[in-house]
Amino acid sequence: MMRLAVYSFCLLVTGLLFQHPALAQRLTLSGVVREAATGQPVAGSEVYLKGSRQIARTDSAGSFTIPNLTPGRQQLQFSSISHEPLRVEVNLTENSGPQEFTLTRRERTLKEVVVSAPQSRFGQTRLREVEGTAIFAAKKSEVIVPDNLVANLATNNARQVYARVAGLNIWENDQGGLQLSIGGRGLDPNRTANFNVRQNGYDISADALGYPESYYTPPIEAVKRIQLVRGAASLQYGTQFGGLINFELRAPEADKTVAVTSRQTVGSYGFFNSFNSVSGTVKKLSYYTFAQYKRGDGWRPNSHFDSKTAYADLRYQFTENFKVGAQVTHMDYLAQQPGGLTDEMFRENPRQSNRERNWFEVDWNLFNVSADWKLSPRANINLTTFGLLASRKSLGFRPNRVATLDNEDNGRDLITGDFRNLGLEARYLNRYALGGKNGVLLVGTRLYRGYNHSVQGFGPAGRGADFRFVEPDALSTSSYSDYRFPNHNAALFAENILYLNDKISITPGLRYEYIRTRANGFYGLVDRDLAGNITEVTRQDEQRVSPRGFLLGGIGVSYKPQEQRELYANISQNYRSITFSDMRIANPSAVIDPDLQDERGYSADLGLRGEQGEWLTYDVSLFALQYGNRIGEVQTYDENDRVLRRRGNVGRALILGVESYAEADVLRPWQPQAGRWSWSTFGNVALIRGRYTASEIAGVKGNQVEFVPALNLKAGTRAGYGPTKASFQYTYLSDQFTDATNATAGGVSAVVGLIPAYHVLDASVSWEHRWLKLEGSVNNLTNNLYFTRRATGYPGPGILPSDGRAYFLTVAVKW
Repeated sequence: MMRLAVYSFCLLVTGLLFQHPALAQRLTLSGVVREAATGQPVAGSEVYLKGSRQIARTDSAGSFTIPNLTPGRQQLQFSSISHEPLRVEVNLTENSGPQEFTLTRRERTLKEVVVSAPQSRFGQTRLREVEGTAIFAAKKSEVIVPDNLVANLATNNARQVYARVAGLNIWENDQGGLQLSIGGRGLDPNRTANFNVRQNGYDISADALGYPESYYTPPIEAVKRIQLVRGAASLQYGTQFGGLINFELRAPEADKTVAVTSRQTVGSYGFFNSFNSVSGTVKKLSYYTFAQYKRGDGWRPNSHFDSKTAYADLRYQFTENFKVGAQVTHMDYLAQQPGGLTDEMFRENPRQSNRERNWFEVDWNLFNVSADWKLSPRANINLTTFGLLASRKSLGFRPNRVATLDNEDNGRDLITGDFRNLGLEARYLNRYALGGKNGVLLVGTRLYRGYNHSVQGFGPAGRGADFRFVEPDALSTSSYSDYRFPNHNAALFAENILYLNDKISITPGLRYEYIRTRANGFYGLVDRDLAGNITEVTRQDEQRVSPRGFLLGGIGVSYKPQEQRELYANISQNYRSITFSDMRIANPSAVIDPDLQDERGYSADLGLRGEQGEWLTYDVSLFALQYGNRIGEVQTYDENDRVLRRRGNVGRALILGVESYAEADVLRPWQPQAGRWSWSTFGNVALIRGRYTASEIAGVKGNQVEFVPALNLKAGTRAGYGPTKASFQYTYLSDQFTDATNATAGGVSAVVGLIPAYHVLDASVSWEHRWLKLEGSVNNLTNNLYFTRRATGYPGPGILPSDGRAYFLTVAVKW
């Protein structure tokens, strides 16, 4: 019924929007933009009408028109890549003819002003209603600019990088930030699997639907912007409940032939990071490339890691309206994993480790080719082809009883995954006028093919990272499997912004999704007698085919009573398919319901955001997230009374909350012009309540939803004098459960139970002079002992303690 209501509402609103209402007579502003020195027309310049949502672009003759305006004074802003911005005011009357405007060409020496400008900003920004070939109108969005942060970027410290985003629940996995694990609104943070994760607009996860886990995270030192869009992103970017996270990497330097950046970082527990990049433009060819090496020994024993990442971006501007680009990313790392702890072991000594032989290896290779056409000043096409060749391997001793000691004579579990995926996305965006109304139409399609291979079996004894399958022995675990997962995905989507007037817009959208997943393979068991001798090895072949198609709908409304303030609301349907690992991966501490079904539901937002003068920015919103067939875990017991977790469709859940963020430039009211001193402070609070409203499992209905801390608080301040800046940040999360039964004790496996409330304080400082920059930071300043995660498999199972106090120093040069 909910789905039918949303469809009907979207169709009704869309029909109403495209009617031709009777309107009062309006005027049209037309003009020509020329270059001041040469008198030549300026093509591709954006013309923005202040106080409204209208943006025009000049054509090859430098001409533009903006229809449907009221008579009187109008403020225009002109923006062109090669020219200085211009702001003018015109008086529009019935007798006004075409007007002429001139832009001053931007000199190369002024480029430094543009680059340094973001450093003086405070607060996080938001995505514009239209960016490139994407629509973000009426959606809850956040943009993080790492260059504006005084934080530890070398370690990809997510607690600091994402501090200004309200409501995020972050798992802290390793000292080097090799994997990003972010959730929110009751979503499992594991490897950010409930978000659609992209780099420069294309997928980077193992498989966007079948295995949406991200083993690769771009180095924050290479990132220009991080874009986050909550659940309403499902219509454009895929159906995940979390929404979109897109890492926009740094672009080539436009005004230099060669620009070099080098950052070297050392830190506690053997940490070392070297990041080096080269960028520039030669005529029509531009390039950006970086290489990063990172290593560390970790806060706990048996936590060593080595990581290497390399990236190349080439772009060629064939004509003013047509450009192509190609990008290649490689990342590999080998990490030793210290294993998990029981609650008792954590209380005794959170730094201990009884696992010396657990290893994890990742090899990730991404490819992308894109093309952009500017068909006219109002219409754009983007075509992106992307591919993934990757593998992950996990090896270790992982019994259900975490405290069990290990020795090198024991066999180990080995799980490997190989991913071979190819995708294509095409987008067409057009700004139009219809029936006296302005609008923006986006239509797109996505084709995706994956071929993934997962094997679980018996690994060798010994201590080293030896990722070879061997025959089972008396000490091996009892299960194995070998599956291939060929899958196909096709999608069509459309969104349309219709501006009812200068203050109100409505954005309906639809997405049709077709998914065909297959599983071809076998699983087996090894039976033993009481002495541990193998008596029988069984094998069961299995094939599954699951084709399905469905339609998602959504709508957003935006009201801007003034330019700096917006009231927004949206509701969109969401969908999440079961993953490959849900189908058949054996885990000694888990059982999986063979009748597991896909998740369906919707998410909604109602918020107020804006700015007050130049000293305050804010975003306060209410949200609702409805799950049907929510996949979760409950604590259960086997025939030997061992604690296990059962993964399946727990029931229907409803999560409601308030997410608020505000940041103030404390000195701006008394210091209108930027001076030597600077001081800003921010805070965000998320108050969330999640409950299971229906369940067929006894004792679950009415329980709290897992991964939902009732209070999620982050606050911080940044102060500076001249080139010196310092920041402090405080993080607090209240208690949260890890399974639907709301178990508090983890037992011998410690995979379920309470995650107690914790708080952390971080501090950073930076100093910059011309080409040299020095940075220092202290993570977990008060050396709190806490944990954010109970791992169900690798890198556990059991409690994974977070790092204690650690110091870092960075030296960066740029020329």
